[in-house]
Amino acid sequence: MLAHYALMYLALALGAAALVASSIGFLAGSISRFLMAYHQVFTPSRPRSSAVLHFVVSLGIQFVLNGALLSGLLSLGFSIWPAQIVTTVLLTFVNYAMYRLWVFA
Repeated sequence: MLAHYALMYLALALGAAALVASSIGFLAGSISRFLMAYHQVFTPSRPRSSAVLHFVVSLGIQFVLNGALLSGLLSLGFSIWPAQIVTTVLLTFVNYAMYRLWVFA
């Protein structure tokens, strides 16, 4: 999350649109998410190469959900940071379920 928010902040400061900044942050955070989940959170039963493949598929789903939720909240009048925080909280539960049941199972 730190990588996501730090790069999102930088992209916004450089003038990127909210969804673009969030997407840049999301992609940067994905690497740290995988490493932390694989080595510290879960006890993977599959080899790293298989877990990476499943993780990439789950990232695609998460990427679309992140953009859709953030866009929806922005259209409802939320400002960027509250909208991103709500999106992050909601997706944390989805991400955990995907990782636990499919990526690292």
